[in-house]
Amino acid sequence: MWEHGCGHDYVIARPPEQVPPPPAPQDAGTWAATQSAVHGGETTVALSVQGTSDTAVVLTALRVRVVGRGAPAPGNAYAMDQGCGGALTPRHFAVDLDKDRPLARAVAGNDAGTPVPAVRLPYRVSATDPEVLLVTARTGSCDCRWHLELDWSSRGRTGTVRVDDHGRPFRTSGTGGLPRYAYDTSTRRWAPRAA
Repeated sequence: MWEHGCGHDYVIARPPEQVPPPPAPQDAGTWAATQSAVHGGETTVALSVQGTSDTAVVLTALRVRVVGRGAPAPGNAYAMDQGCGGALTPRHFAVDLDKDRPLARAVAGNDAGTPVPAVRLPYRVSATDPEVLLVTARTGSCDCRWHLELDWSSRGRTGTVRVDDHGRPFRTSGTGGLPRYAYDTSTRRWAPRAA
Protein backbone atom coordinates (compact mmCIF):
# COMPACT_ATOMS: atom_id res chain seq x y z
CA MET A 1 0.00 0.00 0.00
CA TRP A 2 1.26 3.49 -0.79
CA GLU A 3 1.32 6.27 1.78
CA HIS A 4 -1.87 8.37 1.46
CA GLY A 5 -2.73 6.41 -1.70
CA CYS A 6 0.03 7.88 -3.85
CA GLY A 7 3.54 8.24 -2.45
CA HIS A 8 6.01 5.38 -2.33
CA ASP A 9 9.54 4.43 -3.36
CA TYR A 10 10.72 1.12 -4.75
CA VAL A 11 14.31 -0.11 -5.01
CA ILE A 12 14.92 -1.76 -8.36
CA ALA A 13 18.25 -3.13 -9.60
CA ARG A 14 17.73 -1.84 -13.15
CA PRO A 15 18.69 1.38 -14.95
CA PRO A 16 15.89 3.90 -15.60
CA GLU A 17 15.68 2.99 -19.29
CA GLN A 18 14.58 -0.54 -18.32
CA VAL A 19 11.90 0.47 -15.79
CA PRO A 20 8.34 1.07 -17.06
CA PRO A 21 6.31 4.11 -15.95
CA PRO A 22 4.81 3.97 -12.45
CA PRO A 23 1.55 2.04 -12.17
CA ALA A 24 -1.80 3.10 -10.79
CA PRO A 25 -1.82 2.36 -7.03
CA GLN A 26 -4.18 -0.62 -7.47
CA ASP A 27 -1.69 -2.20 -9.90
CA ALA A 28 1.38 -1.63 -7.72
CA GLY A 29 1.72 -5.23 -6.52
CA THR A 30 1.84 -6.70 -10.01
CA TRP A 31 4.11 -3.94 -11.30
CA ALA A 32 6.53 -4.36 -8.38
CA ALA A 33 6.63 -8.15 -8.83
CA THR A 34 7.48 -7.86 -12.54
CA GLN A 35 10.34 -5.48 -11.67
CA SER A 36 11.64 -7.54 -8.70
CA ALA A 37 11.10 -4.32 -6.72
CA VAL A 38 11.62 -3.95 -2.98
CA HIS A 39 9.72 -1.41 -0.87
CA GLY A 40 12.09 1.54 -0.43
CA GLY A 41 12.33 3.13 3.00
CA GLU A 42 8.87 2.12 4.19
CA THR A 43 6.09 -0.39 3.82
CA THR A 44 2.49 0.33 4.84
CA VAL A 45 0.26 -2.63 5.67
CA ALA A 46 -3.52 -2.26 6.07
CA LEU A 47 -5.18 -4.74 8.43
CA SER A 48 -8.96 -5.01 8.13
CA VAL A 49 -10.16 -6.44 11.42
CA GLN A 50 -13.67 -7.48 12.41
CA GLY A 51 -15.42 -10.21 14.32
CA THR A 52 -17.74 -12.79 12.82
CA SER A 53 -20.66 -11.95 15.14
CA ASP A 54 -21.90 -9.17 17.41
CA THR A 55 -19.68 -10.63 20.14
CA ALA A 56 -16.64 -8.44 20.68
CA VAL A 57 -13.19 -9.62 19.71
CA VAL A 58 -10.48 -7.98 21.76
CA LEU A 59 -7.22 -7.24 19.95
CA THR A 60 -4.69 -7.67 22.73
CA ALA A 61 -1.28 -7.15 21.10
CA LEU A 62 0.39 -6.29 17.80
CA ARG A 63 3.96 -7.50 17.48
CA VAL A 64 6.65 -7.04 14.83
CA ARG A 65 8.94 -9.96 14.05
CA VAL A 66 12.07 -9.19 12.04
CA VAL A 67 13.15 -12.50 10.49
CA GLY A 68 16.09 -11.22 8.44
CA ARG A 69 18.41 -8.23 8.18
CA GLY A 70 21.04 -7.38 5.61
CA ALA A 71 22.71 -4.44 3.94
CA PRO A 72 20.26 -2.26 1.96
CA ALA A 73 19.34 -3.67 -1.43
CA PRO A 74 21.41 -2.40 -4.38
CA GLY A 75 19.85 -0.50 -7.25
CA ASN A 76 18.04 2.78 -7.76
CA ALA A 77 15.14 4.30 -5.81
CA TYR A 78 12.11 5.04 -8.00
CA ALA A 79 9.47 7.46 -6.64
CA MET A 80 5.88 6.57 -7.46
CA ASP A 81 4.59 10.12 -6.99
CA GLN A 82 5.32 13.72 -7.80
CA GLY A 83 5.28 14.81 -4.15
CA CYS A 84 1.84 14.14 -2.74
CA GLY A 85 0.96 14.14 0.92
CA GLY A 86 -1.79 14.37 3.46
CA ALA A 87 -2.73 13.98 7.07
CA LEU A 88 -1.82 10.94 9.08
CA THR A 89 -4.53 8.30 8.82
CA PRO A 90 -6.44 7.31 11.96
CA ARG A 91 -5.70 3.95 13.60
CA HIS A 92 -2.07 4.14 12.62
CA PHE A 93 0.90 2.26 14.05
CA ALA A 94 4.54 3.14 13.32
CA VAL A 95 7.45 0.68 13.34
CA ASP A 96 11.17 1.55 13.30
CA LEU A 97 12.80 -1.51 11.70
CA ASP A 98 16.26 -0.13 12.51
CA LYS A 99 15.69 -0.84 16.23
CA ASP A 100 17.04 -4.10 17.68
CA ARG A 101 13.53 -4.95 18.92
CA PRO A 102 11.06 -2.95 16.82
CA LEU A 103 7.64 -2.24 18.31
CA ALA A 104 4.35 -1.32 16.68
CA ARG A 105 3.77 2.07 18.34
CA ALA A 106 0.30 3.66 18.22
CA VAL A 107 0.36 7.10 16.57
CA ALA A 108 -2.31 9.80 16.80
CA GLY A 109 -4.01 10.66 13.54
CA ASN A 110 -6.07 13.32 11.86
CA ASP A 111 -9.38 12.96 10.03
CA ALA A 112 -10.18 16.04 7.92
CA GLY A 113 -8.64 18.34 10.52
CA THR A 114 -10.12 16.56 13.54
CA PRO A 115 -7.49 14.99 15.82
CA VAL A 116 -7.91 11.24 16.33
CA PRO A 117 -6.23 9.76 19.40
CA ALA A 118 -3.83 6.86 19.02
CA VAL A 119 -5.41 3.40 19.28
CA ARG A 120 -4.18 1.67 22.38
CA LEU A 121 -4.41 -2.08 22.69
CA PRO A 122 -6.44 -3.84 23.94
CA TYR A 123 -9.02 -2.71 21.39
CA ARG A 124 -12.48 -4.15 20.64
CA VAL A 125 -13.98 -4.98 17.25
CA SER A 126 -17.06 -6.96 16.17
CA ALA A 127 -18.98 -7.81 13.00
CA THR A 128 -20.86 -4.52 13.30
CA ASP A 129 -17.85 -2.48 14.43
CA PRO A 130 -14.92 -3.30 12.10
CA GLU A 131 -11.65 -1.40 12.06
CA VAL A 132 -8.75 -0.82 9.68
CA LEU A 133 -5.32 -0.62 11.29
CA LEU A 134 -2.48 0.84 9.24
CA VAL A 135 1.05 -0.21 10.13
CA THR A 136 3.92 1.73 8.53
CA ALA A 137 7.34 0.14 8.95
CA ARG A 138 10.37 2.27 8.08
CA THR A 139 14.09 1.63 7.72
CA GLY A 140 17.04 3.69 6.67
CA SER A 141 19.82 1.19 7.23
CA CYS A 142 18.79 -2.38 6.41
CA ASP A 143 17.13 -4.71 3.96
CA CYS A 144 14.62 -6.06 6.50
CA ARG A 145 12.31 -9.04 6.19
CA TRP A 146 9.48 -8.94 8.71
CA HIS A 147 5.91 -9.88 9.56
CA LEU A 148 3.28 -8.92 12.13
CA GLU A 149 1.49 -11.00 14.75
CA LEU A 150 -1.93 -9.85 16.00
CA ASP A 151 -3.17 -11.46 19.23
CA TRP A 152 -6.90 -11.66 19.91
CA SER A 153 -9.36 -13.06 22.45
CA SER A 154 -13.11 -13.69 22.35
CA ARG A 155 -15.50 -15.81 24.43
CA GLY A 156 -12.67 -17.36 26.41
CA ARG A 157 -10.65 -18.30 23.31
CA THR A 158 -7.37 -16.73 22.26
CA GLY A 159 -5.27 -16.82 19.13
CA THR A 160 -2.62 -15.16 17.03
CA VAL A 161 -2.95 -14.16 13.39
CA ARG A 162 0.25 -13.85 11.37
CA VAL A 163 0.14 -10.98 8.86
CA ASP A 164 2.64 -11.32 6.00
CA ASP A 165 2.95 -10.96 2.24
CA HIS A 166 1.00 -14.00 1.02
CA GLY A 167 3.07 -16.46 3.07
CA ARG A 168 6.36 -14.57 2.74
CA PRO A 169 7.76 -11.88 5.02
CA PHE A 170 7.34 -8.25 3.99
CA ARG A 171 10.57 -6.75 2.69
CA THR A 172 11.62 -3.14 3.23
CA SER A 173 15.02 -1.70 2.30
CA GLY A 174 16.73 1.60 3.12
CA THR A 175 17.28 4.00 0.22
CA GLY A 176 19.96 6.29 1.65
CA GLY A 177 22.76 6.88 -0.83
CA LEU A 178 20.89 5.35 -3.79
CA PRO A 179 20.30 7.35 -6.96
CA ARG A 180 16.64 8.47 -6.92
CA TYR A 181 14.38 8.91 -9.92
CA ALA A 182 10.90 10.31 -10.51
CA TYR A 183 8.84 9.82 -13.66
CA ASP A 184 8.57 12.91 -15.84
CA THR A 185 5.23 12.68 -17.65
CA SER A 186 6.16 15.45 -20.13
CA THR A 187 9.16 13.52 -21.47
CA ARG A 188 7.83 10.04 -20.59
CA ARG A 189 11.01 8.97 -18.89
CA TRP A 190 12.57 8.61 -15.44
CA ALA A 191 14.60 11.68 -14.43
CA PRO A 192 17.03 12.15 -11.52
CA ARG A 193 15.34 13.56 -8.44
CA ALA A 194 16.87 15.18 -5.38
CA ALA A 195 16.42 13.09 -2.25
